[in-house]
Amino acid sequence: MRILLVGHGKMGRLVESLASEYGCDVAGVIDPQSPAHGGGPDADRWSGVDVAIDFSTAASVPVNAPVLARRGINLVVGTTGWREHEAAVRKAVEESGAGIVAAPNFSTGVVLFDALATHAARLFAPHQDFGAFLHESHHAAKVDAPSGTALLLKRSMEDMGFARPIDVSSTRAGFIPGTHTVGFDGPAETITLTHAARDRSAFARGALTAANWVHGKRGWFTMQDVLGIK
Repeated sequence: MRILLVGHGKMGRLVESLASEYGCDVAGVIDPQSPAHGGGPDADRWSGVDVAIDFSTAASVPVNAPVLARRGINLVVGTTGWREHEAAVRKAVEESGAGIVAAPNFSTGVVLFDALATHAARLFAPHQDFGAFLHESHHAAKVDAPSGTALLLKRSMEDMGFARPIDVSSTRAGFIPGTHTVGFDGPAETITLTHAARDRSAFARGALTAANWVHGKRGWFTMQDVLGIK
């Protein structure tokens, strides 16, 4: 399968280094800041690309994704911070008949962690004396806060019926790949669930797994679809 890298920073280069393990051939790179930049999303050289994996910037996604989708190139988008443009991107993908997996976090462990957190929220929801909190930590260079994963966890807990306020806080320091903690605090006890990434390879491997899964599919999907979690 031929893949296109949209964004050639740390994550893009990591996906590139692991691509062959997943049966993928990197056709090129879209990233004006990279020496490997091969042109914009409408460049002729991307003809025949199957899936584009996007770890770029929030401003780039609503520009590149619709063009690539209209060319029949399916998408895996791990970039966060573009939620305000999601409706327009969804419309473009739907009209093009392309397929996309969009997720704030491609780690298999995080997706399973989300399932655990939502189940816990359902159990604690009826117990009014328990409050909930969510804390996430990332490296100092991460721009958005709270993280896309933290916002996803919060929405999932609320959708499961936890109607009380969920306090969300963030830390940006050093080189932390990503740690998320969901907690429930009562009058005399605290229960916490924590996921800690040891390095970024979990995200790259998940994105490549998603690329293989979405190849040939049509529609808007999440990592829950990729992993078969309902």
